[in-house]
Amino acid sequence: PVHIVHGAKNGPTIFISGVIHGDEIQGVEIIRRILNFVHADQLSGTLLAVPIVNSFGFLNQSRYLPDRRDLNRSFPGSDRGSLASLLADLFFREVVRRSDFGIDFHTAALHRSNLPQLRISPKREQLEALAEVFAPPVILVAKEREGSLRQSAAEVGVPVLLYEGGEALRFDEKAIVMAVNGTLRVLQHLKMIEVAPENDVASPTMKSVSSSWLRAPEGGILHSQFQAGDILATGDVVGVISDPLGNENAKVIAEDDGIIIGRTHLPVVNRGDALFHVAKIKIEDHEAQSTPDEDEII
Repeated sequence: PVHIVHGAKNGPTIFISGVIHGDEIQGVEIIRRILNFVHADQLSGTLLAVPIVNSFGFLNQSRYLPDRRDLNRSFPGSDRGSLASLLADLFFREVVRRSDFGIDFHTAALHRSNLPQLRISPKREQLEALAEVFAPPVILVAKEREGSLRQSAAEVGVPVLLYEGGEALRFDEKAIVMAVNGTLRVLQHLKMIEVAPENDVASPTMKSVSSSWLRAPEGGILHSQFQAGDILATGDVVGVISDPLGNENAKVIAEDDGIIIGRTHLPVVNRGDALFHVAKIKIEDHEAQSTPDEDEII
């Protein structure tokens, strides 16, 4: 379903989308709240709201489509391809290409959670300005990935903000409120609405062009009090992995100064498992890197 709010006044066309990955259900609630705030008689422009892009995965509580393909690696799609390609083509043709700008809502994968954050393409001043208006805790400048909505949209001149926050199959109230308020501030900045919630976050937004995962040096039981949003310094002991009898086996040590933007919630880990996603916050003259997708870190 696509909900269209066509404003009484002229203005840009914006799309907001959720559940490109079927288990990332939080976008449904974010978009529901935005639609409750935006009224056609007070809107300048058009809002295209698609709360559930991947309805197949949503109904099955699965990240993927029934053909086991990742929709966010299937854009711009084709009307003669696989199910994923067909769905990507339909959404891209009927929604994305009709828009001037878009916001796509995501969460972490199963058993992981993400700090509210925006991912934007490098060297795009408009996106950077809008991201600052959105005002998440972290803005991560990351290269577009092949076959992603963000890359395909950029190729046809439609810039997209990608929001990450919370976890799969769960609602995170803090992440929801931050996404709703940030989106409304962007609409206000674009002069589509007159009133939007003010940014009440005390700490300023951090910007990073590089991130990496701290991985388990050994298998065992992970013990850590660190959460998404915590600041790290190089050399900090972020966690300890012990054996089932409680003997300390290995320490998980921060390799750079940064902020935790994602972490696992599984205590039982194998050697090499991704544990903490850290965005570096002391970066100078570095080129933006490509950020791994959630299913590519395991």
